[in-house]
Amino acid sequence: MDPRRWPFTRQALAVQALLVVLVLAVSFAGSAYLLQRQIDVEVGQRALAVARVVAEDDAVRAGVAAASAAAPAPASTLADGPVQRAASDARARTGALFVVVTDDRGLRLAHPVPARLGERVSTDPGVALGGGEEVSTAVGTLGGSARAKVPVREPGGQRVVGEVSVGIASATVAQRVREALGPFALIALAALVAGLAGAALLSRRLRRLTLGLQPEEIAGLLQGHEAVLRGIAEGVVAVDPAGRVVLANDEAARLLGRPLVAGDAVEDLPARVRALVEHPDAVPSLAVLGERALLLSSRRVSRDDRLLGSVVTVQDRTDVELLTRQLDAVQAVGTVLRAQRHEFANRLHLVSGLLGSGHVEEAGDYVRTLLATGPLGTGVAGLDAVADPYLQAFVAAKASHARENGVQLRLGEVSVTGRIADPVDVTTVLGNLVDNAVTAVRGGEGAVVEVDLVQDGTALVVAVSDSGPGVAPHVRADLFEPGVTTRAAGDGGLGLALVRQVARARGGDAWLADGGDGEGLAGAVFVARLPGAVAGGAGAGEQPWT
Repeated sequence: MDPRRWPFTRQALAVQALLVVLVLAVSFAGSAYLLQRQIDVEVGQRALAVARVVAEDDAVRAGVAAASAAAPAPASTLADGPVQRAASDARARTGALFVVVTDDRGLRLAHPVPARLGERVSTDPGVALGGGEEVSTAVGTLGGSARAKVPVREPGGQRVVGEVSVGIASATVAQRVREALGPFALIALAALVAGLAGAALLSRRLRRLTLGLQPEEIAGLLQGHEAVLRGIAEGVVAVDPAGRVVLANDEAARLLGRPLVAGDAVEDLPARVRALVEHPDAVPSLAVLGERALLLSSRRVSRDDRLLGSVVTVQDRTDVELLTRQLDAVQAVGTVLRAQRHEFANRLHLVSGLLGSGHVEEAGDYVRTLLATGPLGTGVAGLDAVADPYLQAFVAAKASHARENGVQLRLGEVSVTGRIADPVDVTTVLGNLVDNAVTAVRGGEGAVVEVDLVQDGTALVVAVSDSGPGVAPHVRADLFEPGVTTRAAGDGGLGLALVRQVARARGGDAWLADGGDGEGLAGAVFVARLPGAVAGGAGAGEQPWT
């Protein structure tokens, strides 16, 4: 198989194994070379020591001196001479390859091969005959050896009369090298096995960390991941099992109102997001963060039964929620208008019948009675003080809805002379406050909800009070947070959170005021100030809404 087609982990394992083998081979070769050099030196010094001992032997010195002074003797005579005997004894004791002794002419007086006695040596004895010592490696008549040559001096003097050459066979040196390299070879083999095992473990860990994916697959996933994260309109936050942010796209940072970088702790995220990370829920839930209504959902992510973490998706539903509130308000107004149209038609029929039957005076009284009661079917005293028809119809719709729930909706202070410039925001705020108040008091005896509408320049101040039990102290601090409710049971809504969001988006605010007005309404009082919500009209001046 072509190694270029191997998976990356196999290629990495092969490269690591090759590097281990290469390093060990170079280390072993270098060590063998240095060991060879060291043993050569040691063997040379050993040969030198043996040669010195032989050269200092009195019998050898005397025999060499006598041979140097006489004519060359035959080999048979030298074989039984004292020099040959001393050299043979030294070679036997030390295990040397040879111990050769010559006179000052270079003629052998001692040699392991008796037939070569009396012949001239094969290597130059000049250094030793000149009074010096020499250690070298050479090949002679007996083969390769590490040899040492030292001078032999006459008895009682310093004159050189011959030389001693001692050689240790190269085979002996090689044997010592092999013996010395044996343990090192075992250590190198153990290191090779350990290195290969480590490379295999590293390759296995690499496969586990990359989930079995190859680099080109990881690169493709990264490109796709970047394209998806940057291209979708939703916010995405990925959190690992340890509670750290792994990744987050720009949309998530924008919607959550804070920068998100890899490594951020989940504790730094908004409370609702933390809850979803700790308890993932694939069913989307609505939450309000800052000035946005967000749809949040979370899922756990696993691969091969291994938990990889959680992914939280964030969708911006602010515009949808506002449009939904507006649609609810429009539907409520439409219902009231249809009811008023039907009631208006019935009253016209009555007037037409009275006129047709000649009861003109009765018809006039009936019309005057209708005029005195204000808009048809409203049942809200003082509603004609509201100049804006849209706001007037909306209040009438809410009054009708309150009556259906057994609650009386009444107007308190009304001083709105201009036209509503932003009906969506006004109806969202007013509708949520009224609906919450009606829900709080319905079913009770003498249930009343009162609405105050005060114009302050171009700002509209809305106050809604009720005759209910008020707000418990333990929820006051978080009353405008998403999911917080004053109901005894059921899920918390987003009404008050949306009210504050809309008010603050316009530069105003919404808050809970103290209850009780001295006229029986001792429940909760919610106030919202909406700057720029009224166009035209004199206004009522600055009001002390605190």
